[in-house]
Amino acid sequence: MMENYTVKKLLVPIAEYAAVPLGTTLFDAMVALEDAQEKFYHGQYQHRAVLVLDEEKKIVGRISQHRILKAIEPDDVLSEDINKLKLFNFSNAYIENIRENVRLGTKVLTHEALGNAAQKKVEEFMQKPTPEEYVAESSPLDIAIHKLVSGNHLSLLVTRDEEIIGVLRMADVFVGTFHEMKKLKRG
Repeated sequence: MMENYTVKKLLVPIAEYAAVPLGTTLFDAMVALEDAQEKFYHGQYQHRAVLVLDEEKKIVGRISQHRILKAIEPDDVLSEDINKLKLFNFSNAYIENIRENVRLGTKVLTHEALGNAAQKKVEEFMQKPTPEEYVAESSPLDIAIHKLVSGNHLSLLVTRDEEIIGVLRMADVFVGTFHEMKKLKRG
């Protein structure tokens, strides 16, 4: 019965996750993700994030596919000039409209933009975990589902005492929940 499941039942061990140290380039982080996807296969869902480690091999951040794509977008070269419009009391909506129009006119997938992005360091765009993104391995799955849903997270970092031992992915929780639902219906 799924109501007795704990997080431990569905977590992906940390050793099976792509991890890179601080100072790693975006390109090398993407290669690490690709390698982990090829090496470790959990059901039909591949890893979609890279963990970032400090000098003591502690997790200090993670890079999702969303963060990688965000890092590829070029910096807004006119950002300072556009922000100066606030001095003249233009509305935030007007300023954001100008910013969006400038952004839409900028090509992202150019050799120059991709080359620049490939050299960015992971700490420039990684997401630092918040307290809500941790869950104990002994926690009931109900707690994890609540954290995933209320925090709009794609995964949670799983802890044993103070150590991170794995990652609980929304995709795995979804599949487990769906299979239990199917058992009930076919019951």
